[in-house]
Amino acid sequence: MHEKSFIEWNSKSDSALSKQIGAFIRHHRMAQNKTQDQLAKEAGISRSTLSLLERGETVTVATLIQVLRVLDQLTIMDAFVVREKISPLALAKLQKKKRQRASGKTILNKEQSEESDW
Repeated sequence: MHEKSFIEWNSKSDSALSKQIGAFIRHHRMAQNKTQDQLAKEAGISRSTLSLLERGETVTVATLIQVLRVLDQLTIMDAFVVREKISPLALAKLQKKKRQRASGKTILNKEQSEESDW
């Protein structure tokens, strides 16, 4: 994430962010040539709820997810994936424990290590 985009989003009010989400939904609905009635029916919500969402009014997260699913826009959920980060110190400790070179000795299983009658 670019620092500039973080600052830009961070400086917006909750209302402005909601309106941005509504504009995103409206844009993708219209790009798919769907009416509010069609999209609402496919998402299992009322047209008035979809209208609220597109205007940036309060709706539930579940409603937003239903609409995103119908619009095939769930890829934006990638922004919410939690990735564990390892500190440089912890990484260095893990790499120190890791084998650095092969010993050249072959490890045989139990059957092969028994002496042969030959």
